[in-house]
Amino acid sequence: VIVLAIAGFFFYIGAQLFPVYSEYYAVKAAMKLVQNTPGSSRLSPEQIWIILDKNFNISYVDSVKRNNVEVERKNGYFLRIKYEVRKPLMYNLDIVAKFDHSVELTRAAVD
Repeated sequence: VIVLAIAGFFFYIGAQLFPVYSEYYAVKAAMKLVQNTPGSSRLSPEQIWIILDKNFNISYVDSVKRNNVEVERKNGYFLRIKYEVRKPLMYNLDIVAKFDHSVELTRAAVD
């Protein structure tokens, strides 16, 4: 019974973490889509957000907001998304996950 209780507890934690990491992989896929867009380094931040937002709506990404998205210039152009997810676990305990991912934007010309 004790082993089942411990296994159940870890299953519960895993079930709470699965949607958080599933959302993170959807964010990474949307960033990869922007990265693979020809001439993505020439897109304005608003155009990049439109592409991301469309993909976020399809993938049910709710944690990433417009202010979490940055376009940085460091030896090229980089798209960076940095955000935090906080979900209640039980009573006064929360799960906090911080994500920070960057991709380099391409300079290929648009055909």
